[in-house]
Amino acid sequence: MSSTGSRRPNVGGIYNPGAYDARPAVTDPYLAMFGQTPAVSGNIAPAGAHPLYDEVHNRRLLERESEITAAFAAIEPALKDAAGLQYQDGGADRIQQLVRSRLGFELPDSCLKSSWARPLNMRGLYAYSVFQTFRQLADRNFDRSYADLSEGEPADEVIRKWGFHAIDITPCADGRLSGVVDYILRVPPAVVVHRKSFAGSMFDVDESLRNWEQTELRRYREGLPNAADEPTRYLKIGVYHLSSSQPDHEGCAAHGSDERKAAQALLERLNDFARAIENSHCCGASVATLLVGVDTDTDAIKVHVPDARGEITLNRCIDNRVLFERTASLSRDEAKEAIRLAVADCAGVSPDDAATEGMRWFCGYLLKNNMAQIDYVRTYHDGRYVDLGHTERFITVGDSFDDVQMRNLAYQAQMETIEEGAADMDVGIKIFRKVNMAHDLPIPTFVHFRYDGRVPGSRDRAVARCRRLTRAIHARYPELLREGWLYTYATVKDGVVAGSKLEDIDAQQAPAGQRCACGCNKSESRQ
Repeated sequence: MSSTGSRRPNVGGIYNPGAYDARPAVTDPYLAMFGQTPAVSGNIAPAGAHPLYDEVHNRRLLERESEITAAFAAIEPALKDAAGLQYQDGGADRIQQLVRSRLGFELPDSCLKSSWARPLNMRGLYAYSVFQTFRQLADRNFDRSYADLSEGEPADEVIRKWGFHAIDITPCADGRLSGVVDYILRVPPAVVVHRKSFAGSMFDVDESLRNWEQTELRRYREGLPNAADEPTRYLKIGVYHLSSSQPDHEGCAAHGSDERKAAQALLERLNDFARAIENSHCCGASVATLLVGVDTDTDAIKVHVPDARGEITLNRCIDNRVLFERTASLSRDEAKEAIRLAVADCAGVSPDDAATEGMRWFCGYLLKNNMAQIDYVRTYHDGRYVDLGHTERFITVGDSFDDVQMRNLAYQAQMETIEEGAADMDVGIKIFRKVNMAHDLPIPTFVHFRYDGRVPGSRDRAVARCRRLTRAIHARYPELLREGWLYTYATVKDGVVAGSKLEDIDAQQAPAGQRCACGCNKSESRQ
């Protein structure tokens, strides 16, 4: 598998160590939340930081994490106080005022009707509050941009210069990988054409083939993101995960916490995808594939660098936690050169091998980015997350929510029918029996699909899919629904128009028998 040859743009990555060094001064009020002393601003690394730290971007990510965490943390204490008001005179109005002032939204009036014999459905109100909190965050439009790789040149353009016009990322559905794009790998959203999660990262090869065809057709028809005759490739990245602290218990549940089993199964799926394209579209059609492991305790990655033939093996990889330690005492220039040499050595080629240069640059790019994330975890989480396991806030079913990413935000069971994703959904329910139900909290579940507003009827079909999948979830878990543990909330969104908001379809007419998120009858909640 060849790359784009020996072109070497002026990039502030591994091959041009100096381009990242100009950094604006920043202040950070969020550091106080974590008991940290503000680091020295500018291009001077804070004490103990790795030479490849990324202070500006780390602070931006910390601000986002702090805001998201604080928003969800406010729900339970606010509802506890609200519960004490339900029997007082004017209790409904007082509850609305309290929730409005502390959570930023209102509860459905019909769900605040209570009496001493019929208290409020606090589980339902909790689920509704989770939904509304997430909606507010989704509408927040967080800045997901990443620093340019060179002066004045966007990251996506530089990545195309190194041989890749589109990136498709498949992580495990585990919520600890909810921030895989923005935090762990730090890949610019502009080049991520697909990001869909599956239990054990076991993606659908046929669906991935259709995604590739759609991307390539656009290149032929529209010349986007670049012309079809340019020597660039589609890159499929599969991400498995492991736990360095508790490898036998906190690894991938879909593979029995067996790291090698998870990696091997995903590698086979990646190879099937590559063969499917070659078999379906002749030998001239090829893609690049890359296998990456994530230690969810520290966010350190393992990159299985392809060899000169593009082949990947489990035993040939770079453990970035080890490389991080080996380069910690070096200068920035020396650290970047050490990464470049380590990638070439892992690939079994010369550091100047032109044929593999594009893929080696990208592997080094991921390793460099991830070193900044390792530093992030060390600075703000003492090097290892306290919550080694699951602490997800909700389950999301259907299409992914890419605009809001953070570790353990959600368990992601992307699917279009319950039949194809039953195993993924069952894993999510099993997780939330321990995470939520064990603490008398419900299982909030988002059902979400994107549509293309340019296509006639696309929104109606997305709404219909939401309805169908919601009914199927209710039918699969009738006991949880009946006993007030499972609450679903359906939204759609225009996936083409930038800045589109989530659209609540629960306010529309729904099939009889469905309840709103807070547990009351839907016909009542619309009054």
